[in-house]
Amino acid sequence: MYRKFIATVTAVSIAITGLSATSAAAGDRERNFARIAAGVLGVAIVGKIIHDSNKRNDNRGQVVTRHRVEPAPVYHAPRVEQRHQVQPRPLPRGYGHNQQNARQNSKLLPQQCFKSYDTRRGQVLMFGSRCLQQNFRHANRLPQHCAQQIRTRQGNRFGYDARCLRGAGYSLARG
Repeated sequence: MYRKFIATVTAVSIAITGLSATSAAAGDRERNFARIAAGVLGVAIVGKIIHDSNKRNDNRGQVVTRHRVEPAPVYHAPRVEQRHQVQPRPLPRGYGHNQQNARQNSKLLPQQCFKSYDTRRGQVLMFGSRCLQQNFRHANRLPQHCAQQIRTRQGNRFGYDARCLRGAGYSLARG
């Protein structure tokens, strides 16, 4: 800061000195000296005013302001009101563990209905249709695409293919 000020004053004084360097009479020299001194003094005064102005505005690197600074706005997430949660309807009477066991039991086929029959094409494993009607409560719900008729030495037999029923989720009751 001071270096700029001194350099400016020096440059102005050299410029004024160069302009006034003419061969003149002795009286003119005194007038020229007075003019140069007045110019240097004017530049010094202007420099001092600039220096004082900068000093007032410079408060440890911060610009002093006189107006109130508002804080930056802060985002607040909107509040979500908790709504009253609707309770589910109660389950029907008898539904639950017993119902789950009933579903599992509806897929367990009775062991006494599982038979092996010899045919011309080999051995066939199936559940007899009449036995299932008498011993299995859900016989009317068995998949119809698993129903089959086979020919044995004792005659025609009607039933359900064991592999097909297993693929549909049925299994043999153990015990």
